[in-house]
Amino acid sequence: MPGYYVENFGCRATQADGAAVERQFEEQGLVRVSTPAQAAIVVFNTCTVTAAADQDARAAIRRVLRHNPQAQIVVTGCYAQRAPEELASLPGVSLVIGNSHKHQLAEIALRQIEISKPVPAGFVPVANLVEKFEERAENSIFVSDIFAHTELLAAPVFDAANERTRPNLKIQDGCDNRCSFCVIPSVRGHSRSLDAGRIIREVNALVASGYREVVISGINLGRWGRDLDGSHFAPSSSLRSGFRRPEVESRKPLLADLIRSILDQTALEKLRISSVEPMDWSDELIRLAAASPRIAKHAHVPMQSGSDAVLRRMHRKYRPWHYREKIARIRGAMPSAAIGADVMVGFPGESDQEFESTRRMIEDLPFTYLHVFTYSARPGTPAANMPNQVPVYVARERNRVLRELAAEKKLAFMRSFIGREIEAITLKRDIPAQTPVSANRSTQLTEALTDNYLKLQVKGRHEPNRWLRVHVEDVVDGVLVGAVQEI
Repeated sequence: MPGYYVENFGCRATQADGAAVERQFEEQGLVRVSTPAQAAIVVFNTCTVTAAADQDARAAIRRVLRHNPQAQIVVTGCYAQRAPEELASLPGVSLVIGNSHKHQLAEIALRQIEISKPVPAGFVPVANLVEKFEERAENSIFVSDIFAHTELLAAPVFDAANERTRPNLKIQDGCDNRCSFCVIPSVRGHSRSLDAGRIIREVNALVASGYREVVISGINLGRWGRDLDGSHFAPSSSLRSGFRRPEVESRKPLLADLIRSILDQTALEKLRISSVEPMDWSDELIRLAAASPRIAKHAHVPMQSGSDAVLRRMHRKYRPWHYREKIARIRGAMPSAAIGADVMVGFPGESDQEFESTRRMIEDLPFTYLHVFTYSARPGTPAANMPNQVPVYVARERNRVLRELAAEKKLAFMRSFIGREIEAITLKRDIPAQTPVSANRSTQLTEALTDNYLKLQVKGRHEPNRWLRVHVEDVVDGVLVGAVQEI
């Protein structure tokens, strides 16, 4: 039976798309193999958020061509949507299928390319001697206007490194914002939401399979529901969620409505909310996240810059004082929550003073971690043509400064839990100690992730996918270390 292999690049949404593509191939009767060298079809599900992401995809294509020259290489994802001709011209690429056609990827691939079958030695098919070059060039690219598409791929993503304990479910795709630096709207299209009923069914299926924590994510997760027909969505008013809200037939459903429904209509033990833009952290969403012990105490709130002038050039929809106020509300409602942010350095025209505004704001706010990015010009975006592009060496130095500041804040946050009990879900089982936790270097440890998004090593052997109460004893090499108090 032919084998396929899908390699994903980039964000959680791309990982979720890759899981849906795998589901397509399985429905077509193909088997997933463990390495691209074993595959008849290799799918590269690409990212294009930076120039480095594009380079990574091209390098991976060259690598597979070198080790498995017989493989049929299919390139899909955001890079494929943005620059299909560029990818189709690369040696070894059989098909380029953009996000516009990703929901049909397996069907298209199996229709357009022939998976080789064993043939007698020395036999060469006539089709290989007389290639129809015009037809091949015409049919090798499947990309159309992404804004004309309403499909949304959805399949749970399981992190192999975590032994499938924390599935990620994409419930929203696309973005209607127009940040001047971002290429994502042009490669993923308008914001669109997975129907609430489908989400509830997916979560219930995961719970029935034994999963205890589910992460919901999207390209612009906070916009979930804005494109749905509110007349068919009935927010639950069950007391189990701790809130009542009158049902308004004409109102569009909001993310808080969906979360309340997940709590009411599933037995999920822990729901983790992925990145949500600051303007979408409504007071209601904050109250709900703070009140329910079944929602992980974790808020990721993209910031990008602490300079008002830079935010305006970025076309972001909030000002620094709005952002400060939102973070203060989240921290006030959830004192022990992990609070993280995306921050960009080196945006065109970013002066030393503007960067200092960002650094000072990060220093002031109660962040527990940061994702720091260096600006990368993306073709077709307004920022790519802005004057005063920041030299790379300056941007990299600013990146270093913020990463060091973030590391200091994270360490201080982690140390604040020494001597306290904390809830965590086990990931890997029975790993040797990686650090000198005790005098005995052979101490067995179990990897875990806390409710508030900290890495934890629990002394002893524990089954994966179990919630534990752990007494934190120390922080060693950036990881909490502790012992179980109760199971």
